Amino acid sequence: MRSVSHVLLMCGLFVLGARANAQQIGPQTTPPPAASPTATAQTSAPPASQPAPTAAAPVANTAPASPSSPSTSTPATPASAPIIVPVGTRLPLVLHNAITTRNAQPGDPIYLETLFPIVQNDKILIPAGSYVQGEIMEAKRPGRVKGRGELRVRLTTMILPNSYMVDLNAMPNSAGTGGGETVNNEGKVVGDTDKASDAGTVIKSTAAGAGIGGIAGGARGAGIGAGIGAAAGLGAVLLSRGPDAELPRGSTIEAVIDRSIFLEADKVQFTAPGQASTLPGPSNREPTRTKIPF
Repeated sequence: MRSVSHVLLMCGLFVLGARANAQQIGPQTTPPPAASPTATAQTSAPPASQPAPTAAAPVANTAPASPSSPSTSTPATPASAPIIVPVGTRLPLVLHNAITTRNAQPGDPIYLETLFPIVQNDKILIPAGSYVQGEIMEAKRPGRVKGRGELRVRLTTMILPNSYMVDLNAMPNSAGTGGGETVNNEGKVVGDTDKASDAGTVIKSTAAGAGIGGIAGGARGAGIGAGIGAAAGLGAVLLSRGPDAELPRGSTIEAVIDRSIFLEADKVQFTAPGQASTLPGPSNREPTRTKIPF
C-alpha cells in the first residue's frame, strides 16, 4: 500500500515537472516538408486547358512623319532644259523711231519690232510683233570732202508678246532706209556719198564762170572765168558736209544674233505666229549735203 502510494506520488511529480518545462520552452513549430521537384513543376506549369500567353503586338506609331523624312518627301521635279536660239539666227525688224547722225548721241535708245516669227523644230519661239530694244553706241557725222556718216547700234533686249523678257546680243546685217545707206561687216550703218553731186557742183560753177569770162574778155576771159567758177564750186563743196546717215521710221533692218539666246521652255508656249504693227516704209530720197556749221 505504501509502495503504491509512493509510485503514484512519483508519477504526479513527473507530470507536473513536464508541464512546467513545456511552458518555459514554448510551443515548437514543425517546418513544412520540402517540396519535391516534380511537385514544383506541376504547380508552376499552367493547366492544359489554358493557352500559353503570347508576346504583345507592337503598337503602330500614329505620329505624323516629319516633313524632312525621306520616306514622305516629294522628289523634286527636274526643270525643263532651256530652248536655245543659236548664233547666226536672223531677225527681220522694223524701226519705230527715226535716227540720223545729224543729232544722234551714244546711249540714245532705239526701238524695233519683229516682222516675222522665228520657228525651230515646228515650234514658234519668237512670234512676229515681239519688241526689240537697243541703243546707239556711236554716231559719226560725215566730213566735208571725204568721210561718210556712220551709226553703230547694238540690240540688247527682246520682249515677247507674253511679256517674257530675254537678253539679246545682235547687230544689223542689212538695212532698207529708202536712201543709199549700207551696213558694213562691223554692223555699222554707213551713210550715202554725194560724189556725183559734188562733181556736178564744181562743173556747173566752172561752166558758169567760163561763160561769164568769155562774154567779158573773149577766150582769155573765158579761161579766167572758168578758173574762178571752179574755185567757187569747190568752195561750195568745202562749206558743206556730206549726206548724213539716216534710219527713217519704218526702215527695215535684218539683225543677226551673235550670242545664243536661252529661252525657258514653259515661257514659249505660243500657238499663233503673231502680228507686227503696220508701219509705212520710208520714201525714196536722194543724198543731200548739209551746209556748215550744221
